[in-house]
Amino acid sequence: MKDVIIACDFKNKEELFDFLKPFDGYNPYLKIGMEIFYKEGPSLVKELKSKGFKIFLDLKLHDIPNTVEKAMKNIAELGVEITNVHAGGGIKMMEAARRGLDSCEQGKNTKLIAVTQLTSTSQEVLENELLINKPMNEVVKQYALNAKKANLDGVVCSPLEAPIIKELGLLSVTPGIRFNDDSKDDQKRVATPSLAKELGSSYIVVGRSITAAKDPLEAYLRCVKEFN
Repeated sequence: MKDVIIACDFKNKEELFDFLKPFDGYNPYLKIGMEIFYKEGPSLVKELKSKGFKIFLDLKLHDIPNTVEKAMKNIAELGVEITNVHAGGGIKMMEAARRGLDSCEQGKNTKLIAVTQLTSTSQEVLENELLINKPMNEVVKQYALNAKKANLDGVVCSPLEAPIIKELGLLSVTPGIRFNDDSKDDQKRVATPSLAKELGSSYIVVGRSITAAKDPLEAYLRCVKEFN
């Protein structure tokens, strides 16, 4: 179950495939997000799937239920391993996303997860900008409970909140992973791979600690070793 997912935040297909050259024979789990998906589209996902890569399609859908359901019907046809929505859209929207995925045979095998709060969101932002006057842990737990009610498989949260999610019997996909000697960049709630393991993360999503490393394959293998 536990796996390291590489956040492939590249501007185009050429950059991505150049990055993947040293990984021949490893076929790591890849996160395809908005930046590259909006450039290359579904054809990139199909090509990666044909090469044997597992895909977390990270598009964070957040719209009215009807729109999300129709979008998920299209995503379902790609047969990705994981995709997501924003839990902030509410239970009915998440239920619609589930229906959209389940409308297609390929989609029935896709794990659907919900973003609770972005790892770039601090308690200060939560209170002063989003006007949510509750502790981060309580907010994440409530959003996760909503996802569970909507029959989702898990949530995206920081590793620091993984123990809460584990108690609820849901998967936790945790970005905000950094080695001890790395910069935190724009992440606020971060952890090392070994701490994420200790806290009970199901999957860790690792970006610049691998993609910006001098030796990306070495950094990836270090992540795998520390997390497993």
